[in-house]
Amino acid sequence: MKAIAKGVRVPPRKMNVVASLVRRRSVNDALTILEHTPRQAAVHLRDVVKSAAANAEHNDKYETDQLQIDAIEVNTGGMIVRGRPAAKTNFRPHRHRLSNVTVKLGVLPHTGAESDGA
Repeated sequence: MKAIAKGVRVPPRKMNVVASLVRRRSVNDALTILEHTPRQAAVHLRDVVKSAAANAEHNDKYETDQLQIDAIEVNTGGMIVRGRPAAKTNFRPHRHRLSNVTVKLGVLPHTGAESDGA
């Protein structure tokens, strides 16, 4: 149960800041946190978490209430290099770093707090 987003136009360092907010949380809690996080990385991460939850519902027949985020991996996804001319025929590059994001879901552990009808 996972989803992958490649080539996200957010640097990995900034994406990791938002990813650390929702690691090891339930999917519903993570989506609520990401809805109220005022960063561009939160929008992209929310889409990946929703996609992973939809994959788990469709492929593995789990409910969203039963799922938690086991791991979020944020890796470097390459660069878009642009720049401008500088003195003495030099070139000053501006590197737009991209991210690859992988969200892996698992099943919440059974708490045992529910009564068994007794």
